[in-house]
Amino acid sequence: MRTYRDEAVVLRTHDLGEVDRIITMLSRENGRIRGVAKGVRRSKSRFGARLEPFTHVDVQLYQGRSLDTVTQAESVQAHGSVLCNDYPRWTTGSAMLEAAERFTAEENEPATQQFLLLVAGLRALTDGQHDPGLILDAYLLRSIAVAGWSPSFTDCARCGANGPHRGFHFASGGSVCSECRPPGSSSPRPETLRLLGALLSGDWSTAEASDERHRREGSSLVAAFLQWHLERGLRSLRLVERT
Repeated sequence: MRTYRDEAVVLRTHDLGEVDRIITMLSRENGRIRGVAKGVRRSKSRFGARLEPFTHVDVQLYQGRSLDTVTQAESVQAHGSVLCNDYPRWTTGSAMLEAAERFTAEENEPATQQFLLLVAGLRALTDGQHDPGLILDAYLLRSIAVAGWSPSFTDCARCGANGPHRGFHFASGGSVCSECRPPGSSSPRPETLRLLGALLSGDWSTAEASDERHRREGSSLVAAFLQWHLERGLRSLRLVERT
């Protein structure tokens, strides 16, 4: 048994017994971890408010056989206090937390890049730097890329022919030329593919100049691409799409 310390973002919580709570977190060094926060639901708890979803914490845990035990937590940035007052940003953040958990399926497997992406995405949401929908699509595209499924929005994903191309096929990895285009490929607008390429590369000036209809089409492509690779969609995205 050992004690260890790490930075983490709280993804979700659920109650355990009468006063305890299980905290699921994505950490910098140890990937996705779960820890029991004992007595955290008591009104006099020392760090209950620091272990809520959206909170970036410096946390210390004691390693257990099945679940670790949270022994200390210091808040680095409490995004939830800001996001809870803005429904579109809260639903966007909820989708990001759910995606982060889905992209780290194995517990205690280091996922530093996914952690850094989530921290940067939540900070952008809290600061109001960009439109929430654009932040979410950029986060999802980059998470997909980190997971090893980076989509192509210009050159053909099959043969590498220089693009842009009109065809788009999820199973093939993105844009496809007329020679490689499989049955069932979609034909998104060129402006939509340009927007998605800008979000993936971090070209925010191009992304923010995009038209609303291209943003809607782009969000649909991102959601479908995500569902293809994760084999089921994110439940939180349904709330985002209604806003």
